[in-house]
Parts: sequence; C-alpha cells; structure tokens
Amino acid sequence: MRSGDGGEPWTVVADGLIVTVRLTPRGGGDAIDGVEILADGRAVLKARVRAAPSEGAANAALVALLAKVLRIAAGRVTIAAGESARIKRVKISGAGSELATALGVAAGGQAK
Repeated sequence: MRSGDGGEPWTVVADGLIVTVRLTPRGGGDAIDGVEILADGRAVLKARVRAAPSEGAANAALVALLAKVLRIAAGRVTIAAGESARIKRVKISGAGSELATALGVAAGGQAK
C-alpha cells in the first residue's frame, strides 16, 4: 500500500481506513508517535506499545491503542497484514474520512 496523496500513512476505503503502521514493541508505553517517511518513500504511523512481541501480545496492544485513540470498539480494528512484522497494515472499519481526521489529530496534525 502506498500512502495517501498528502503523505499520510492511511487510505480511506469504502468501509473504513487502511493504515500502515510501524510498531515498536517494548516501547516503554503505549502511544502514537507521529508519522515517519521510510527510506523507500512510504509513510508510516509510528506506534509503540509496552507489550512484548510474543504470542500476539504486541498486536493486541496495537489494536487496543488504536481503538482507544479513535474512541471506537476494538472489534473494529484488525491487523490485515504483517502480523509477525514490524510494518503492519491495519484495517479500521467505520466512516473512513472521520477516522482519518481523528487519526491525523492523534498523529500530531497529519490529517489532510
């Protein structure tokens, strides 16, 4: 997935939002740390969680973090790709443009 036109790491789709996330497990706390441009030009949402990357704990913590930040049910957030990788694609169900705006605020004003 490539980032959206404004350099954001998410794309609005018919039934929600697809977000490219770079997850740092054992990051000392659960937080969204903004947007980063990787060496290959892709934009990613930087997130860190306290959980270790074992038995899906870090992925579960990422889902919980995104749900909390967006004030939605955790069941609306799923890991679509990259379950065992640092770079993940996350699907968030709902009104895509509203979710993008909220995620942009959480990422430090990156909304388009």
